[in-house]
Amino acid sequence: MEKLIYKNNHVLDNEFSKDSRIPKATYSFLDLDTERMSGVISFVLLNVLLVFFIITYNYEQFYEALKTPVQLSEETHERVNAVIMSIIMAILVIMFYFKSGFNFDPKAGSLKLLAKIWIFLNAVLVVSAALKNYEYIISYGFTYKRLGVFGFLLLSLVGLALTFIKIQKQKRNIFLVNTMIWYFYGTVLVCSYFNWGGFITSQNMKRKDFAVNYHVTSINFSEKALLKYADEKNDQKLKKTVQDKVKNETFKTFLSRILYYQTIK
Repeated sequence: MEKLIYKNNHVLDNEFSKDSRIPKATYSFLDLDTERMSGVISFVLLNVLLVFFIITYNYEQFYEALKTPVQLSEETHERVNAVIMSIIMAILVIMFYFKSGFNFDPKAGSLKLLAKIWIFLNAVLVVSAALKNYEYIISYGFTYKRLGVFGFLLLSLVGLALTFIKIQKQKRNIFLVNTMIWYFYGTVLVCSYFNWGGFITSQNMKRKDFAVNYHVTSINFSEKALLKYADEKNDQKLKKTVQDKVKNETFKTFLSRILYYQTIK
């Protein structure tokens, strides 16, 4: 088994071998110059299309009238879906053209420049989606999903930055997979140390339209913030409801207990 792993270790190598650095056409029926030109034309058209989307989205962002919750939700989902499709397309197309020889082709300067411009435009699209999600939060408060959108968009920017590095540093496609796995793991690890439920509740309780019942039933680990809110508003019913929930959690068996509830006095 160990010999098999060592034998196939080169598959996960980030650097190109000497043999793969020689520019050559992907298909026998297509010469190198034609394939290079097809890449230039593809990136020009994709850049024009992406500029159109960015202008359209930013016009909606800054010049249209106030939206209802349903409209804001639909627009946010639309932006995120556009980001997903655009980034997937960007990475796949870039991985196709820069999988081997074009990384070292002295005539591929225009192709590399257009690819980098496309990466930058995708980053602008990500920022546009983040602004729309921020508008949604400002208007209607924090939720797990809205925070999750920010997390996804942050990882999208990381992916685009790594794609830029792949072109700039002439890395293999597997470099993106190897590196993104670590960034994804690191993001999950960092997020696991933070009490998002408490953050959501503490931020939303500052709003005039604070939905108490929603935070009691649907937001986890928000009891400390809810008790603080109950004291500020002198809401004895809410305080008793939260205290009963905490009491039930603290009397569970040792293996079923959650440490968070042991810290609430």
